[in-house]
Amino acid sequence: MINLQDKIIIVTGGQGLLGKAFVQQCKEASAVVISADIEGGDIALDIADEASIISCKNKIISEYGRIDGWINSAFPRTEGWRKSPGDISAEDFQKNLDMHLTGYFLASRTALETMKDQRSGCVINIGSIYGVNGPDYRIYGGDESLSNPVTYGAIKGGIITMSKHLAAYYGRYNLRVNCISPGGVLDSHNHPGDFVKSYSERVPLGRMANPEDIAPAAVYLLSDSASYVTGENLIVDGGWTAV
Repeated sequence: MINLQDKIIIVTGGQGLLGKAFVQQCKEASAVVISADIEGGDIALDIADEASIISCKNKIISEYGRIDGWINSAFPRTEGWRKSPGDISAEDFQKNLDMHLTGYFLASRTALETMKDQRSGCVINIGSIYGVNGPDYRIYGGDESLSNPVTYGAIKGGIITMSKHLAAYYGRYNLRVNCISPGGVLDSHNHPGDFVKSYSERVPLGRMANPEDIAPAAVYLLSDSASYVTGENLIVDGGWTAV
């Protein structure tokens, strides 16, 4: 198993479906992990609020003296974020961009600027297959509430490209920035059986992902084994984007 011995790792959205898996996997790799979330984490963080991000960073530096890794897994969104391209308002579209894409930028910048003096560290941003490909609407059976909407695709595509830019800029400080783009992750509370079946039939490996399928990719990218990996978008999707 890859070792993250004593590395200080922050996971934004650490109480979410994927966030909990990132926290657990990093702990199992011997990291010191801080779950930063808008509620219920080890430390309060609203990724859509720059003052909250800076406050979170300052508390971690005060207690631990450094930050070795930062995973942006938070998922801020408005109630109307799932509306179709024909229905979503310009205001709602913009607000989601500001909360999610801008929030990831502000958090990444805060982490990277903090890591500069160390000349070591890694940021991981969570993208999506829908930041690379468009959705296959055939699997939703006419229920578009199950789909990831145009807003999501715009945000995740922006996150992937932004991460490449940050990797290019901060490489001079020996800092790394990568993305992980998951395929569909099974959420038994929100995914009806018919959708799970349709999605799974579309995937070469024949099933949706579990959070534990995605999290090891973060452990690898945070580790010294990935010391020459930056600017990458690691797709973990069971083959969805291969077909």
